Amino acid sequence: MKRLIGLDIGDKRIGIAVSDTMRLIASPHSVIIRSDLESDLSQLLKLQEELDADSFIVGLPLNMDGSRGFQCEKVQEFVDNLEAEGVSTILWDERLSTKSAERSMIEAGVRRNKRKMSIDSVAAALILQSYLNK
Repeated sequence: MKRLIGLDIGDKRIGIAVSDTMRLIASPHSVIIRSDLESDLSQLLKLQEELDADSFIVGLPLNMDGSRGFQCEKVQEFVDNLEAEGVSTILWDERLSTKSAERSMIEAGVRRNKRKMSIDSVAAALILQSYLNK
């Protein structure tokens, strides 16, 4: 089986997580600092090839009531561009993933400056793990 890549797409960064080949465990991988759409897509496509992954599980930031807000529309637009490159994507509810990632990192004793650098990839791992557990 091929791996899955989890994405937590923000305005400034994209958190990345990856599954094992059995699709049981999600692990934080890296963070892409956003620049422009073409560069962001290029980095993700390169990563997909390097990791031998077949799909992206993308966190969809729904409002607490389940409705779609402005940030949802921005993520959907990014996903539309990713799919235009021939990539398979699955949108997955990510409500509170970043808060959960921060809480777990605090509980693990991770310092504030280290949390800032890796919180997006941890959030992506939580999104991906939630999908894997379905």
